[in-house]
Amino acid sequence: MLRYVALRLLQGILVIFLVSVATFVIMHLAPGNPVDIMVGEAQVTQEQIDAIMRKWGFDRPLHEQYLTWLSNIVRGDFGQSVIRTGTPVSQMLQEAAPATVQLNILALSLAVMIAIPAGIFAATKRNSPFDFATMIGSTLGVALPNYWVGLMLIILFSLNLGWLPPFGATTWQGYVLPVAVLALGEMAVLARMSRGATMEVLNQDYVTTARAKGLTGRAVLVRHVVRNALLPVVTMLGYRLAFVLSGTIVVETIFAWPGIGRLFIDSVYRLDYQVVQAIVLVLSTLVVVGNLLTDLTYAYIDPRIRIR
Repeated sequence: MLRYVALRLLQGILVIFLVSVATFVIMHLAPGNPVDIMVGEAQVTQEQIDAIMRKWGFDRPLHEQYLTWLSNIVRGDFGQSVIRTGTPVSQMLQEAAPATVQLNILALSLAVMIAIPAGIFAATKRNSPFDFATMIGSTLGVALPNYWVGLMLIILFSLNLGWLPPFGATTWQGYVLPVAVLALGEMAVLARMSRGATMEVLNQDYVTTARAKGLTGRAVLVRHVVRNALLPVVTMLGYRLAFVLSGTIVVETIFAWPGIGRLFIDSVYRLDYQVVQAIVLVLSTLVVVGNLLTDLTYAYIDPRIRIR
């Protein structure tokens, strides 16, 4: 078990390293220069520009800049923002992280509480009106992009009806639309997965045997069906973490949400290398850890699985 966890951690570290290298190279290949954005329309001499380049290390080769950044990361130093001069990147992340964490927790919790029971019930009532409605709703949820759904909800509930604010997180009403957009996409995937997994388990021989022993339908469902049907759903939950995080970037931009996603987009536009690299590193680490926890949870739910 420990050997498996150690191996997965090493694989995760390699993935994070490769992602950081790719992000570093792509950001430096992007058109524009952060120094130009920093200077703006101010009248500066070439000597002053060269001094700024030397201060931030932009005059050094790319590999030296990356190694310097990597050595600082190992020591727990994310550096300072190029645009917000003097502001530590770690402080910017601490300011933006709570809004993103709250948004994701609410969206995932809502999706799990609604989608998984709905998928299981739809499987037990196959070809019923509820089953058809669930599948139509999940198909629409998968097919419709979240940025389009977000804009339509703003037009309907903010502009036309005036019930909810179109942006901001100052009141609880501001949470409704972004949480709904994120939850709808996740509910669509989880409902389809839980329905398919439940239908597969219902056709197994041990379920037929349990029914033949005289167990009630509720007992069969709770004791034998649900636990085995949750295996692929739990696996999907861990892998969906990456999609939720990427979707948060779009949703936070649409609703002007003061989270990591909006900070990431603003930093990309302003070529704030330190902030972009730190956010990508943090999100990559969360995805790797999420996948590892998913594998361990999978083994815990199904005692037949032994990780070696």
